[in-house]
Amino acid sequence: MPLVVPGVTADNVSADKAKEWMTKLAGKTLTEGPSSETTRVIEPGMMVTRDYQPERLNVQVKDDGTVENVYHG
Repeated sequence: MPLVVPGVTADNVSADKAKEWMTKLAGKTLTEGPSSETTRVIEPGMMVTRDYQPERLNVQVKDDGTVENVYHG
């Protein structure tokens, strides 16, 4: 599920912006839409690679699709 929040884009986010993204996205529901190569949405139970990419924004969501955590890597 790609990250789509009206008025918010995750392109070229630096590692020090993770807290800012968490504030913007916490509790919001994600919807289907075009994906960004620098954003990864992680659903409960989803397997993910352990490769570290500092420019990638990881968005963890709950079962209902609301944002639970945001971090870079």
